Amino acid sequence: MFDINTLKFDEKGLIPAIVVDADTEKVLTLAYMNRESLQISMEKGLTCFYSRSRQELWLKGETSGNYQHIVSITADCDNDALTVRVRKDGPACHTGTDSCFNNLVFEGDEAEGFKIESLYELLMGRKENLPEGSYTTYLFQKGLDKILKKVGEECTEVIIGACKEDRAETVYEIADLAYHVMVLMVEMGISVEDIRKELGSRHVIDHKVKQEKMV
Repeated sequence: MFDINTLKFDEKGLIPAIVVDADTEKVLTLAYMNRESLQISMEKGLTCFYSRSRQELWLKGETSGNYQHIVSITADCDNDALTVRVRKDGPACHTGTDSCFNNLVFEGDEAEGFKIESLYELLMGRKENLPEGSYTTYLFQKGLDKILKKVGEECTEVIIGACKEDRAETVYEIADLAYHVMVLMVEMGISVEDIRKELGSRHVIDHKVKQEKMV
Protein backbone atom coordinates (compact mmCIF):
# COMPACT_ATOMS: atom_id res chain seq x y z
CA MET A 1 0.00 0.00 0.00
CA PHE A 2 1.34 3.42 -0.96
CA ASP A 3 2.29 5.64 1.97
CA ILE A 4 0.88 9.13 1.35
CA ASN A 5 3.47 10.49 3.77
CA THR A 6 6.03 9.98 1.01
CA LEU A 7 4.22 12.51 -1.18
CA LYS A 8 6.04 15.80 -1.62
CA PHE A 9 3.73 18.74 -0.93
CA ASP A 10 5.07 22.21 -1.79
CA GLU A 11 5.92 24.97 0.66
CA LYS A 12 2.22 25.83 0.91
CA GLY A 13 1.32 22.22 1.66
CA LEU A 14 -0.20 21.61 -1.78
CA ILE A 15 0.27 19.06 -4.53
CA PRO A 16 -1.05 19.42 -8.12
CA ALA A 17 -3.75 16.94 -9.14
CA ILE A 18 -4.41 16.32 -12.83
CA VAL A 19 -7.98 15.04 -13.18
CA VAL A 20 -8.58 12.68 -16.11
CA ASP A 21 -11.76 11.03 -17.41
CA ALA A 22 -11.29 7.31 -16.71
CA ASP A 23 -13.20 6.28 -19.83
CA THR A 24 -12.08 8.76 -22.48
CA GLU A 25 -8.63 9.60 -21.01
CA LYS A 26 -9.48 13.27 -21.59
CA VAL A 27 -7.80 15.73 -19.23
CA LEU A 28 -10.59 17.46 -17.32
CA THR A 29 -8.89 19.93 -15.02
CA LEU A 30 -5.82 20.78 -12.97
CA ALA A 31 -6.49 21.40 -9.30
CA TYR A 32 -4.60 21.22 -6.01
CA MET A 33 -4.90 19.06 -2.93
CA ASN A 34 -3.47 19.31 0.54
CA ARG A 35 -3.16 16.39 2.95
CA GLU A 36 -6.66 16.91 4.32
CA SER A 37 -8.39 17.15 0.95
CA LEU A 38 -6.49 14.09 -0.29
CA GLN A 39 -7.58 12.15 2.77
CA ILE A 40 -11.20 13.24 2.27
CA SER A 41 -10.99 12.26 -1.41
CA MET A 42 -9.83 8.75 -0.51
CA GLU A 43 -12.39 8.34 2.26
CA LYS A 44 -15.38 9.54 0.21
CA GLY A 45 -14.23 8.29 -3.19
CA LEU A 46 -15.01 11.79 -4.50
CA THR A 47 -12.59 14.52 -5.52
CA CYS A 48 -11.96 17.12 -2.87
CA PHE A 49 -9.55 19.95 -3.58
CA TYR A 50 -8.02 22.96 -1.89
CA SER A 51 -8.97 26.33 -3.38
CA ARG A 52 -5.93 28.59 -3.52
CA SER A 53 -8.09 31.68 -4.14
CA ARG A 54 -10.58 31.03 -1.34
CA GLN A 55 -8.06 29.19 0.83
CA GLU A 56 -10.51 26.49 1.77
CA LEU A 57 -11.44 22.91 0.94
CA TRP A 58 -14.06 22.27 -1.72
CA LEU A 59 -15.74 19.00 -2.59
CA LYS A 60 -16.28 18.98 -6.35
CA GLY A 61 -20.03 18.81 -7.06
CA GLU A 62 -21.18 19.75 -3.58
CA THR A 63 -23.13 22.73 -4.91
CA SER A 64 -23.47 21.85 -8.62
CA GLY A 65 -24.12 18.11 -8.32
CA ASN A 66 -21.26 17.46 -10.76
CA TYR A 67 -19.45 15.01 -8.52
CA GLN A 68 -16.32 13.21 -9.68
CA HIS A 69 -16.17 9.57 -8.57
CA ILE A 70 -12.58 8.46 -8.13
CA VAL A 71 -11.36 5.37 -9.97
CA SER A 72 -7.72 5.72 -8.97
CA ILE A 73 -5.10 8.17 -7.73
CA THR A 74 -1.53 7.76 -8.98
CA ALA A 75 1.60 9.65 -7.98
CA ASP A 76 4.33 10.49 -10.47
CA CYS A 77 7.93 9.23 -10.23
CA ASP A 78 8.97 12.15 -8.00
CA ASN A 79 5.90 11.86 -5.76
CA ASP A 80 5.19 15.58 -6.27
CA ALA A 81 2.15 15.38 -8.60
CA LEU A 82 -0.98 13.26 -8.83
CA THR A 83 -3.16 11.90 -11.60
CA VAL A 84 -6.76 11.36 -10.51
CA ARG A 85 -8.85 9.17 -12.81
CA VAL A 86 -12.58 9.79 -12.36
CA ARG A 87 -16.04 9.14 -13.68
CA LYS A 88 -18.00 12.35 -13.54
CA ASP A 89 -21.66 13.20 -13.07
CA GLY A 90 -21.51 16.37 -15.15
CA PRO A 91 -19.24 19.07 -16.60
CA ALA A 92 -15.81 19.35 -15.01
CA CYS A 93 -15.42 23.07 -15.68
CA HIS A 94 -17.26 25.84 -13.82
CA THR A 95 -18.14 27.32 -17.24
CA GLY A 96 -20.29 24.27 -17.97
CA THR A 97 -17.93 22.62 -20.47
CA ASP A 98 -16.85 19.00 -20.30
CA SER A 99 -13.22 19.96 -19.64
CA CYS A 100 -11.37 23.07 -18.48
CA PHE A 101 -8.97 22.64 -21.42
CA ASN A 102 -10.74 24.07 -24.47
CA ASN A 103 -8.48 26.81 -25.87
CA LEU A 104 -6.24 25.33 -28.56
CA VAL A 105 -2.83 27.01 -28.43
CA PHE A 106 -0.94 24.95 -31.02
CA GLU A 107 -1.66 21.99 -33.26
CA GLY A 108 1.13 19.92 -34.78
CA ASP A 109 1.17 17.96 -38.00
CA GLU A 110 0.51 14.62 -36.33
CA ALA A 111 -3.09 13.60 -36.95
CA GLU A 112 -5.12 12.76 -33.87
CA GLY A 113 -6.15 9.11 -33.66
CA PHE A 114 -9.74 8.09 -34.26
CA LYS A 115 -12.08 8.42 -31.29
CA ILE A 116 -15.68 7.28 -31.03
CA GLU A 117 -16.47 10.49 -29.13
CA SER A 118 -15.12 12.61 -31.99
CA LEU A 119 -17.30 10.81 -34.51
CA TYR A 120 -20.31 11.26 -32.23
CA GLU A 121 -19.64 15.00 -31.96
CA LEU A 122 -19.30 15.20 -35.75
CA LEU A 123 -22.65 13.46 -36.22
CA MET A 124 -24.26 15.81 -33.70
CA GLY A 125 -22.94 18.72 -35.74
CA ARG A 126 -24.42 17.22 -38.90
CA LYS A 127 -27.83 16.90 -37.23
CA GLU A 128 -27.71 20.48 -35.98
CA ASN A 129 -26.40 22.16 -39.13
CA LEU A 130 -27.64 19.76 -41.87
CA PRO A 131 -24.93 20.67 -44.43
CA GLU A 132 -25.97 20.09 -48.04
CA GLY A 133 -24.55 17.10 -49.89
CA SER A 134 -23.86 15.13 -46.71
CA TYR A 135 -25.09 11.52 -46.55
CA THR A 136 -25.54 11.96 -42.79
CA THR A 137 -27.72 15.01 -43.44
CA TYR A 138 -29.80 12.87 -45.80
CA LEU A 139 -30.36 10.27 -43.08
CA PHE A 140 -31.39 12.84 -40.48
CA GLN A 141 -33.74 14.54 -42.94
CA LYS A 142 -35.40 11.21 -43.80
CA GLY A 143 -35.87 10.47 -40.12
CA LEU A 144 -36.00 7.48 -37.82
CA ASP A 145 -37.64 5.00 -40.20
CA LYS A 146 -34.89 5.46 -42.80
CA ILE A 147 -32.14 5.23 -40.18
CA LEU A 148 -33.62 2.03 -38.78
CA LYS A 149 -33.87 0.56 -42.26
CA LYS A 150 -30.17 1.26 -42.86
CA VAL A 151 -29.23 -0.29 -39.50
CA GLY A 152 -31.16 -3.41 -40.49
CA GLU A 153 -29.47 -3.55 -43.90
CA GLU A 154 -26.01 -3.20 -42.38
CA CYS A 155 -26.76 -5.96 -39.86
CA THR A 156 -27.53 -8.24 -42.79
CA GLU A 157 -24.31 -7.24 -44.57
CA VAL A 158 -22.30 -8.11 -41.46
CA ILE A 159 -23.93 -11.54 -41.30
CA ILE A 160 -23.25 -12.19 -44.99
CA GLY A 161 -19.58 -11.21 -44.63
CA ALA A 162 -19.14 -13.38 -41.55
CA CYS A 163 -20.89 -16.38 -43.15
CA LYS A 164 -18.41 -16.17 -46.04
CA GLU A 165 -15.63 -16.08 -43.42
CA ASP A 166 -14.31 -13.01 -45.21
CA ARG A 167 -12.53 -11.08 -42.47
CA ALA A 168 -11.86 -7.91 -44.49
CA GLU A 169 -15.45 -7.67 -45.69
CA THR A 170 -16.79 -8.31 -42.19
CA VAL A 171 -14.59 -5.56 -40.73
CA TYR A 172 -15.80 -3.17 -43.44
CA GLU A 173 -19.47 -4.00 -42.82
CA ILE A 174 -19.10 -3.78 -39.03
CA ALA A 175 -17.68 -0.26 -39.49
CA ASP A 176 -20.70 0.62 -41.66
CA LEU A 177 -23.03 -0.80 -39.02
CA ALA A 178 -21.27 1.10 -36.23
CA TYR A 179 -21.64 4.37 -38.16
CA HIS A 180 -25.37 3.88 -38.76
CA VAL A 181 -25.93 2.81 -35.14
CA MET A 182 -24.27 6.04 -34.02
CA VAL A 183 -26.52 8.03 -36.34
CA LEU A 184 -29.42 6.27 -34.61
CA MET A 185 -27.96 7.18 -31.22
CA VAL A 186 -27.75 10.86 -32.14
CA GLU A 187 -31.28 10.78 -33.56
CA MET A 188 -32.61 9.31 -30.29
CA GLY A 189 -30.45 11.38 -27.96
CA ILE A 190 -28.44 8.39 -26.73
CA SER A 191 -24.88 9.31 -25.78
CA VAL A 192 -21.69 7.27 -25.94
CA GLU A 193 -21.61 7.51 -22.15
CA ASP A 194 -25.10 5.95 -21.95
CA ILE A 195 -23.83 2.91 -23.84
CA ARG A 196 -20.61 2.77 -21.85
CA LYS A 197 -22.54 2.73 -18.56
CA GLU A 198 -24.88 0.01 -19.81
CA LEU A 199 -21.97 -2.17 -20.91
CA GLY A 200 -20.23 -1.51 -17.61
CA SER A 201 -23.27 -2.68 -15.65
CA ARG A 202 -23.44 -5.86 -17.73
CA HIS A 203 -19.77 -6.56 -17.05
CA VAL A 204 -20.45 -6.49 -13.30
CA ILE A 205 -23.44 -8.80 -13.66
CA ASP A 206 -21.49 -11.21 -15.86
CA HIS A 207 -18.65 -11.25 -13.34
CA LYS A 208 -21.07 -12.14 -10.53
CA VAL A 209 -22.69 -14.89 -12.56
CA LYS A 210 -19.29 -16.44 -13.26
CA GLN A 211 -18.47 -16.39 -9.59
CA GLU A 212 -21.73 -18.12 -8.69
CA LYS A 213 -21.12 -20.84 -11.29
CA MET A 214 -17.66 -21.45 -9.90
CA VAL A 215 -19.16 -22.00 -6.46
